[in-house]
Amino acid sequence: MNPVNLTDSEGEFLVRIARQAIETYLKENRRITPPENSDNKLREKRGVFVTLNKMKGDSKDLRGCIGFPTPEVPLIEGVIDAAVSSAFEDPRFEPVSPDEIAHLTVEVSVLTPPEIMKVSSPKEYPSKIQVGSDGLIIRWQMGSGLLLPQVPREYGWDAEEFLCHACMKAGGPPDLWLIPHTKIYTFQAEVFEETVPNGKIIRKELI
Repeated sequence: MNPVNLTDSEGEFLVRIARQAIETYLKENRRITPPENSDNKLREKRGVFVTLNKMKGDSKDLRGCIGFPTPEVPLIEGVIDAAVSSAFEDPRFEPVSPDEIAHLTVEVSVLTPPEIMKVSSPKEYPSKIQVGSDGLIIRWQMGSGLLLPQVPREYGWDAEEFLCHACMKAGGPPDLWLIPHTKIYTFQAEVFEETVPNGKIIRKELI
């Protein structure tokens, strides 16, 4: 396993950059370039997702979530690209409007490289998944789907429910994980989020 090991200040920096990328695209219709003073650790290739949530009292609704499941691009560049894509290119939502950004919180999840789960029988999968720590990637002949580690905690799912929802995210039936040719990967993440729109940034506890 390749741990992320970001400091709180590095995580805060990434969230600030993600928000700046969205606000700049809204105002100037351009993508920002990574700051020249970015730490070398933030230039390592990492999987990363940016999630936007709309605050509604004490609850929140998903407003966008896009990223890179595998370490394809330098982290700081991935954060910028994922932030813009989450705000303006998530096919599930309309593009974020200028009036809306002030009511959205920004969350950045930095991923470890996915590792394929090895079991002797698909029925073993639920017992091998640590809910709250593991994220899931489902791959099959018709596509793939990913759910971040924080998702099952937010919805109160157990391991089997988590698997079923990940399978549906991949465009398959809920029991796709029981089919032998389905490939299932786990990964972990360090997650940093705004507690309120454009406010304090904290490390999200997943367990």
